[in-house]
Amino acid sequence: MATNVEATAAEIKQLRVGDTAPGLAQLALTLAAVMDGKDGATAKANAGRELRAVIETLRKVAPVAEENDSVDQLSQKREARRVRARRA
Repeated sequence: MATNVEATAAEIKQLRVGDTAPGLAQLALTLAAVMDGKDGATAKANAGRELRAVIETLRKVAPVAEENDSVDQLSQKREARRVRARRA
């Protein structure tokens, strides 16, 4: 099982927010380290609550994922046909 720091780092990487919000990304990693540390239950509960809020904010500022599903492919084919038709 991954540590909280590893899981948080993986999510930051997946969201691609390290460059967009480096301070928030570092704060998330610091809070995750508190969760993995030997602090008491109260400190971990507080860190967990704050970590959840920071991750939620990071998800909001994350760039929209580019997907290339079948609808996108059909749209690209349609646009290519239009371009060819305009040239003809």
